[in-house]
Amino acid sequence: MDRTIVNTANAPSAIGPYSQAISAGDLVFCSGQLGLDPVSGQLVPGGTAAEAGQALRNLSSVLDAAGSSLAKVLKTTLFVTNLSDFSSLNEVYGTFFTQHPPARSTVQVAALPRGACVEIEAIATLL
Repeated sequence: MDRTIVNTANAPSAIGPYSQAISAGDLVFCSGQLGLDPVSGQLVPGGTAAEAGQALRNLSSVLDAAGSSLAKVLKTTLFVTNLSDFSSLNEVYGTFFTQHPPARSTVQVAALPRGACVEIEAIATLL
């Protein structure tokens, strides 16, 4: 099965030895996105809700570059540093997945790169 590396300037560059996404067959596997502004490379201000919105916009850009979209996401995993932010995270998340939301896991972690509050990864279909 062929693998295609997905890269777009409309989302932050990888901050380590990984790709923004890899497509293989009919699927695209997106690396976790932080709430980084793609131009400045800095976290957006405003905490979990603001970072989640930016992370989802970044994820959308990566999916677009792969030939997919948020509407084709099958599964997301959300990593948060404070699970007490769950309701504000859900509020923002719900504005991006208004109909037929994907399967999802949310996990509290001790820390995230760059001091982020949230990181979001996804698996989507290309069909």
